[in-house]
Amino acid sequence: MAEPADRLVGAAAAIELAGIVKRYGDRLAVAGIDLAIPAGTFTGLLGPNGAGKTTTLSIATGLLRPDAGRVLLHGVDVWADPTRAKRMVGVLADGVDLFDRLTGEQLLHYTGLLYELPRETVAQRAAELIDMLDLGAAAGAAVADYSAGMTKKIALACALIHSPRVLVLDEPFESVDPVSAANIRDILHGFVALGGTVVVSSHSMDLVERMCDHVAIVAAGRVLAAGPIDEVRAGVSLEDRFLELVGGRRHSEGPEWLRPS
Repeated sequence: MAEPADRLVGAAAAIELAGIVKRYGDRLAVAGIDLAIPAGTFTGLLGPNGAGKTTTLSIATGLLRPDAGRVLLHGVDVWADPTRAKRMVGVLADGVDLFDRLTGEQLLHYTGLLYELPRETVAQRAAELIDMLDLGAAAGAAVADYSAGMTKKIALACALIHSPRVLVLDEPFESVDPVSAANIRDILHGFVALGGTVVVSSHSMDLVERMCDHVAIVAAGRVLAAGPIDEVRAGVSLEDRFLELVGGRRHSEGPEWLRPS
């Protein structure tokens, strides 16, 4: 059973989801989610495939309109004041197309100008992000020619360039090499240390357990547990707690024909 939303907020919430519902035809993807992400936390969102994680994050960041419910970003209603709300959030959405005929450097400049940043500020921040994410050798190449890991990194740079208060990242480490992943983790921890909030959706239980201080577990479009990671774990590993809440594990050695003869 999920913790009450006000139990999780503390003094302030970076993201508040209240009564969020989303249907796709007859399929209920999100079934009345109530969740508050405390400001200044590094929160992991966990769930099995089809749990509603991506749909929930898309709604939280204004990319997808819910059928019911309300989303607040630092108290600003995402749908009542979308321009103000979206300026506060940086998004790395899994599977969203980039303007990949642009070079990496051009894409960063274009993104910064969309946020109405001064050209000088855009140029400075783009150069710093390219250096931080080790994209210098590829900055002049078309994003269409980037590897999957490099594409993730330039998308993260685009999410950061306008200096958001909240970062929402869907599978940010997928296809990223170990060195780049370590650099990204340092950047994200630095962002939180400076007062930002990070929400990461990931299938990697170990990564969430090592990186995050809060966690929310979602299944079948509902929040099963949320809060500080040690409280959610309840004295066991995060993986064991996840399996306990979600269920579905099959204790089997497999069929006889799989065994080597």
